[in-house]
Amino acid sequence: MAEKHSMSMSKKKKIVNTASYIALGLISIVWILPFILLFIKSLDTGNTGVTSYVFPEKWGFDNYIYLFSSDCNFLQWYFNTFIIALFVCVIQTIMQFMMAYTLSRFRFKLRKPLMNLMLILGMFPGFLTMIVLYQVLFTIGLTGPNAVPGLILVYVASSGMGYYVIKGFLDTLPKSLDEAALVDGANRMQIFIKVIIPLCKPILIYTVLTSFMGPWGDFVFARVISLNDPAGSNVAVGLNDWLSLANKSLHFTHFCAGGVVVAIPVMVLFMFLQKYYVEGVTGGAVKG
Repeated sequence: MAEKHSMSMSKKKKIVNTASYIALGLISIVWILPFILLFIKSLDTGNTGVTSYVFPEKWGFDNYIYLFSSDCNFLQWYFNTFIIALFVCVIQTIMQFMMAYTLSRFRFKLRKPLMNLMLILGMFPGFLTMIVLYQVLFTIGLTGPNAVPGLILVYVASSGMGYYVIKGFLDTLPKSLDEAALVDGANRMQIFIKVIIPLCKPILIYTVLTSFMGPWGDFVFARVISLNDPAGSNVAVGLNDWLSLANKSLHFTHFCAGGVVVAIPVMVLFMFLQKYYVEGVTGGAVKG
């Protein structure tokens, strides 16, 4: 009887696993199919506009060559996006780690109210302040061609409020490490840099990736601040302009090629840092 029950459970488990793999396979196909089609269209050299066919009549890399030509603003958009993402990534990571370390290791009078306040403020979408932020940046001359420093300023302004995941990870590290370092004569800054940071590699990489990806793919706020000026636009704003009614018939395949080039850095980062990214998510998902 027990043997039959065991065989029945084994069959059920195989059926469930098979169904799960089929479902995951279908989801993967649905997820990756748009990118495959985008890459195929980027190799179409017969017509740069929107076409009714999927597979190109003429294959080549002309669209990619156009992106790096002097007639195209793509390099300017790409450079703007990289500068914004790089500065935001560095500054945001530093600010979030410092805030998380402070709230994890120190106990002060307004600690709980401060954490609750940041939690409540984080529930409101950033779009609510878009008009006000635009007016402020416009007043100080950080819109249009000068949108890059303006976007960096806005992206890093509230960085400290994203401390939650990092704090959860730091809470798992024993405070005895800090105490031992204090006994050995280290100050708080030395403990933070030489003791805590080396132990936070997974969550550090997770924070770097998320901080980099945010401004890399931003469109709505970047469009408002840049005013569609090529000198201040990022790749999302620039590529979207190629999809307008006036440009779609001329630059659709260029848009596809640009989409592929924009996706490459993020794909490479995830491929090499996926292990640490997962460890950072799970390591920080604890109650602090």
